[in-house]
Amino acid sequence: MSTVQGSRPVTITIIGVLAFIAGLIDLVTGVLLFFLLPNEEVVAGFGGSGGLIAAAVGSIVVGLITAVLAGGLLKGSGIARLIVTVLQVLSIIGSLFMAVAYLGIPVGEWLGLAVSAVVVILLWTPKASAFFRD
Repeated sequence: MSTVQGSRPVTITIIGVLAFIAGLIDLVTGVLLFFLLPNEEVVAGFGGSGGLIAAAVGSIVVGLITAVLAGGLLKGSGIARLIVTVLQVLSIIGSLFMAVAYLGIPVGEWLGLAVSAVVVILLWTPKASAFFRD
């Protein structure tokens, strides 16, 4: 089924919303990591305060870029699709590390991982691919 110029499938709208939510989760996770700096056990888990700060800043940057690019996904930007895919894979890896190592808030990490995985899967369905090709 082809899409009419200017319209998008409902799945693309869902992808855009989920990408924005995934970005917000990464952003919030990054901010919360800064509050864990006084916790020596968590800092040690990151290999020192530098590792924790790097993880926090990285999470915030990934979150901001993903949230901004969610609008590009809604417009059918192939570049936004590729960048969001890469960022979400990085987010999945980071969330998996944090959840398994129990360094963050595990429920939030598993939720973030699930949302990111759904975004990546939906971005590469045949219907989404057709939308981004047009």
